[in-house]
Amino acid sequence: MKKFLFALAGVILLAGCAQEWTVEEKDGYNLIHQENGPVLGYSPDSGVQIIKKAGRAFKDLNRNGRLDVYEDWRKDPQARARDLASQLSIDEIAGLMLYSDHQAVPGPELTDVQRQFLAEDNLRAVLITSVRDTRTAAIWNNNMQAFVEGVGHGIPGNTSSDPRNGSRADMEYNAGAGGAISMWPSNLGMAATFDPDLVEEFGRIASQEYRALGIATALSPQVDLATEPRWNRFGGTYGENSALAADMARAYCDGFQTSPEGERLYGAWGWQSVNAMVKHWYGYGAQEAGRDSHFAFGKFAVYPGNNLAEQKVPFTEGAFKLRGGTGSASAVMPVYSILWHQDPEGTEMGGSYSDFVIQRELREAAGFEGVVCTDWHITYDNTVMDPRGHGKPWGVEDLTVGERHYKILSAGVDQFGGNNDKGPVLEAYELWKKDHGEASARERFEQSAYRLVLNVFRVGLFENPYLDPEESARIVGNPEFMAAGFEAQKKSVIMLKNHDSILPVRERRKVYLPKRHYPATPGTYGGISPDYHGWMIKPEAASAYFDVVDDPSKSDFALVAIKCPSMSLGYDTTDVKRGGNGYIPISLQYDDYKAVYAREESLAGGDPLETFTNRTYKNKVAKVLNRDDMVLVQQTRRRMGNKPVIVVIEVDKPIVLSEIEPYADAILLSFDVQNQAILDMVSGKAEPSALLPMQLPADMKTVEEQFEDLPFDMVCYRDADGNTYDFGYGLNWSGVISDARTKKYTKK
Repeated sequence: MKKFLFALAGVILLAGCAQEWTVEEKDGYNLIHQENGPVLGYSPDSGVQIIKKAGRAFKDLNRNGRLDVYEDWRKDPQARARDLASQLSIDEIAGLMLYSDHQAVPGPELTDVQRQFLAEDNLRAVLITSVRDTRTAAIWNNNMQAFVEGVGHGIPGNTSSDPRNGSRADMEYNAGAGGAISMWPSNLGMAATFDPDLVEEFGRIASQEYRALGIATALSPQVDLATEPRWNRFGGTYGENSALAADMARAYCDGFQTSPEGERLYGAWGWQSVNAMVKHWYGYGAQEAGRDSHFAFGKFAVYPGNNLAEQKVPFTEGAFKLRGGTGSASAVMPVYSILWHQDPEGTEMGGSYSDFVIQRELREAAGFEGVVCTDWHITYDNTVMDPRGHGKPWGVEDLTVGERHYKILSAGVDQFGGNNDKGPVLEAYELWKKDHGEASARERFEQSAYRLVLNVFRVGLFENPYLDPEESARIVGNPEFMAAGFEAQKKSVIMLKNHDSILPVRERRKVYLPKRHYPATPGTYGGISPDYHGWMIKPEAASAYFDVVDDPSKSDFALVAIKCPSMSLGYDTTDVKRGGNGYIPISLQYDDYKAVYAREESLAGGDPLETFTNRTYKNKVAKVLNRDDMVLVQQTRRRMGNKPVIVVIEVDKPIVLSEIEPYADAILLSFDVQNQAILDMVSGKAEPSALLPMQLPADMKTVEEQFEDLPFDMVCYRDADGNTYDFGYGLNWSGVISDARTKKYTKK
């Protein structure tokens, strides 16, 4: 994908005998190849003309017949961004401040809704979710770019994505085959490798796949310091060690944003760069009792250990201090949460609304100069306490939607996540103008416009936003990338227990695979999954390694695959109907848990929809959805007698193992990996090397008594072999791992 080379074939000569450049006709767009400049891509139907200056080609994006600074690729991106921002109308800037709601790409054509927000609302930041396939995504990208190229100043679309490189457990890995996209362990699994270089390699690979899909901004990485073990977003983090999280954050951003030599445009920025929107600034990992601030019942983060400052470290010492040449993550997404009693001015409002969080701590103290984009739907109204609620206007429920936009802009935020409508942004402009005058309002809007278009210039979209669908298909999920992801998966698996060295099982032995009960599980926002019994590790996969039998008495060992305890998000409407406050404990154990050690009084509380402030759940009982996982392990132990029982637990947060460990001869922890990665480990084709990126608590008492904002403040579980499941612990075939990683990343 070398953009500075001449096309060798299939070109039409332009500019007469001088032969300054050549034009290659593609399907729906043209490419201009020039020896001393970048490839330019444009749609012949968009109305864009080509300007010749000093023997070079430039796109006349605003169609005014002259070369503007922002159209001149010889200028630095800062000068181009300033020029463009100064030319834009308030209506156009309001569109740049929008970030679309989630958009699926089921086909190559734009939907009517997409055409509307691109043309009428001037939106250019599009968040895509599912795509039919790589070729479809590339063609959709080209259609979208051709559409916006002919509108206004020809600003390209800046497509983004949430993380999309997760694994499918049952997908067979074949070294010679590709896939829909390379598959890697979760962030927590990557943290378990204790290897920032591996995370950077992931970034280099994923950025190429993203750009081949038309994605130029990643709504990642999530680098919140996970100091609260019950929090449902723990699995998206790099754990509870701030030094490790900072190194992982830096590696991720360097991998995504740094283009290799030969692909660069401005410093280390270039054709393979993907803007990293690091999230969530800051303090999200300290949610009271593990509840989540996507919901009104979880709107508060608390700091009983007075340790808010450490929550900054993955950002200020990691994502904002890059080594690859791009300097800093180019964008930030603030936290939904109210940081309870942390603002010296005494205000209690969500992160994007807070002058303290954004202006003082991010812009001034941390010196962040890039784009700040709210998390999704924070300006909408919220009408219920349960998960059906939609908006997240925490602390500003009494403001109108327009006033909320004004408040967010006043705090120093540039963009509104999940808003396709420019109307409230224009209302915010009028409110600013009324309070501070039109010159001030224009200056503030232009400031955000500069930041927003700068990120588009640096990744080359103004020069060529178009994709070759066949080339994209060759890049995304190619065998080399799939192999790298699979190796990372194996490096992420932790061996916690290996009594009498029963692992590895190198010979082709007989294995018993008990079926797991998949309970009916309510969806977060509605719906319910079916109830059934099935295998997490399917017999077809295991049969490549062992002889699968369905009778424990005829087996040599059992392999039991389960998941960590799963339950609600800490709020139950049936409790309200019974006269309670709705708040229930979040449990990390399988058996029913009564919260006798919970706080008498919650640290934070208060919502316009509630008549009380005490959110305690003391002495209430939590029931996890998958208690049968515990039953399965204990039942298998009885059926197997003295024969080995190997337990594999898929985890996304810490877990209390007192109900599992005594019944298991060996325990492996996995983090969203393919079955084959587990089976390679069990069979000895790979040796475990991963380490715990978190503490595993001894019981729920220590979970209740720990402070949400402090790392390493739990009593850890100790197993029958005398090993303590603390941060940095893990086994290989020789025993407890002690190496450079365990020395570097220690508890503080």
